[in-house]
Amino acid sequence: MKNETNVVLVTGASSGIGRLTAERLHAEGYKVYGTSRHPEKYDALPFPLLKMDVTDRSSMESVVRELLEKEGRIDVLINNAGMGIGGAVEECPEEEARYQFETVFWGAARMSRLVLPHMREQGRGRIICISSIAGRLSLPYQAWYSAAKFAMEGLCEGLYLEVKPFGIDLVLVEPGDTRTRFTANRKWVNRVGSPYQEQTQRTRTIVEKNEIQGSDPEKVVRKIVRIVTKKHPRFRYMAGKPEEIAAVFLRSVLPYPLFARILAVFYGIKIKKKT
Repeated sequence: MKNETNVVLVTGASSGIGRLTAERLHAEGYKVYGTSRHPEKYDALPFPLLKMDVTDRSSMESVVRELLEKEGRIDVLINNAGMGIGGAVEECPEEEARYQFETVFWGAARMSRLVLPHMREQGRGRIICISSIAGRLSLPYQAWYSAAKFAMEGLCEGLYLEVKPFGIDLVLVEPGDTRTRFTANRKWVNRVGSPYQEQTQRTRTIVEKNEIQGSDPEKVVRKIVRIVTKKHPRFRYMAGKPEEIAAVFLRSVLPYPLFARILAVFYGIKIKKKT
């Protein structure tokens, strides 16, 4: 899909994978637009950064309308905006869990629905959703995040078949642990005196260490750029370390109780033996 007239919209483009992807595509000659809740904080980017909140439908409609009025088309949508919640499922406030779904799942769903009418009229288009390996196997003390990514994956599998007859590609990208500000920005629920407190902290330490030592985000960005330029992309791409990809395979072939024991060891979870 590579030529100078192609318009690319990247959500969550003020930092991390979104920003690096937008910068790389801009350098490749695409007309790139990014979005952020606070674009006024970033004035040195090589691409326009539009004000948008993926939990606010009116701001999303405004951005799509503005872009179509200015460029007349949207060829590629990269659903990248998101956030993460860590902590025990039982203790996470419901409003926080709902916000997790609003940003990760509904943000991608709304944006896709908004651009699809225009892509259908064009007879072509590409929607790339940044999921996660955590969308293929649910992680302890990040279960709400995994649940939102699982929902995204389920939506995309069905949507892929619905839009393919109109010349529209739907692609999932699943990064593993990656060195970005996502780690520092994750919201943790860890109540003092909670029965989960000690385990939450132990697992958090392991999670953050793995992410700090994770893959270079450039690895993910290079894969996204190749997907944008590829004539016939696959539906799903994993972008993790070999051991992370192996974990997804094991999840698909092992009985879950056995796989859960492997995860428990990895995340330092002590499983109480039955007497």
